[in-house]
Amino acid sequence: MLTDVDPTTFAQWGAGVIFVAYLVRGIAGFGSGLIAVPLLTLAAPITAVVPIVVLLDYLGSASQGLHNRTSIAWRELWVLVPCAAVGVAVGVSLLDEIESGTLAHALGWFVIGYALYQLITLPRFPMRRAIGGALGFLAGMVGAMFNTGGPFYAIYLSTRCPDKTTFRATFAANYLIDGGVRLAAYVALGLFHRESLPWIAAAIPVAAAGLYLGGRVHLAIPQQVFTRFISLLLVASGSLLILRN
Repeated sequence: MLTDVDPTTFAQWGAGVIFVAYLVRGIAGFGSGLIAVPLLTLAAPITAVVPIVVLLDYLGSASQGLHNRTSIAWRELWVLVPCAAVGVAVGVSLLDEIESGTLAHALGWFVIGYALYQLITLPRFPMRRAIGGALGFLAGMVGAMFNTGGPFYAIYLSTRCPDKTTFRATFAANYLIDGGVRLAAYVALGLFHRESLPWIAAAIPVAAAGLYLGGRVHLAIPQQVFTRFISLLLVASGSLLILRN
């Protein structure tokens, strides 16, 4: 509970973490949870941190998606969303049935391997939508089990939506659905508490500042730099999936 957290320590540490996390999200369209959740849990319980980060991610995605709504590749969402929903159901059902550490390691190495392939200068081809369905399923399953489904969405969208603005807008629109389901679940489970409200109110302007500055950087960087930045984020995501499990 946040009532057990020292306000001064968490505010100083949390402000810096949230700013950097949403600066990255402003540039890439994802990655805030990758940075914010493990670092904030050094100062507060994960059950308090995750709902706040998901809410901030949802607000950030709403801002990015609405601002760039004309750039959203809707046809890709029709592939990802239904398959992700099935993946969420499977992930929840498997939570107590399999050795989750083994699965997390395998998926982490898959993400790292694909990211390293992207960093090598080789011809790029759009993935078939059938592969997108499989990656959407993995995103839903991994998101339900480890709260780290974003890399699988990013792998697919990076080939189907190579333009950086289209990628970011489509990822944001996808998260409006994915994150909305998670938020509803957190509310139903009672994970949002009255004592969370001051922390949320304080975090929103910090996250907004990071998103704004990240958006300015996003517009300024060349497409090739953006692509490599996404690959490096995927390496970090895969590594975290391995190390946390």
